[in-house]
Amino acid sequence: MPALVYLILLWDKLTGRRPLGRSAEEQARADAATRSFALYHFRACPYCIKVRRDIRLLGLRIEERDIKKVEARRVELIAGGGKVQVPCLRIEEPDGSVRWMYESRAIAGYLRHRFGARVVPERV
Repeated sequence: MPALVYLILLWDKLTGRRPLGRSAEEQARADAATRSFALYHFRACPYCIKVRRDIRLLGLRIEERDIKKVEARRVELIAGGGKVQVPCLRIEEPDGSVRWMYESRAIAGYLRHRFGARVVPERV
């Protein structure tokens, strides 16, 4: 990996804020809701870093699928979403339909809207 990639990853780690907290009941609901989500990404993509940071800050557990490390994940992304673009959030709806959401801003907005309202600051 180029040195710039390492700098981006280090910067994210050093400047990342602590995740917000939820009650155990609210966290269980969030975990159940995100079991059907998958984030297609690759490690050093700045837009992917932004989305992963938002996921971490919201305290969500979303499966990460690296399209550079696992070729099958890249193939899945093309077959399902129609293009090779990351980040992409795969959302399986309760009715079984699948939505492919591209663009870091759209993904972050969706996650904040759906999961951010019930988040309370973590107590120290």
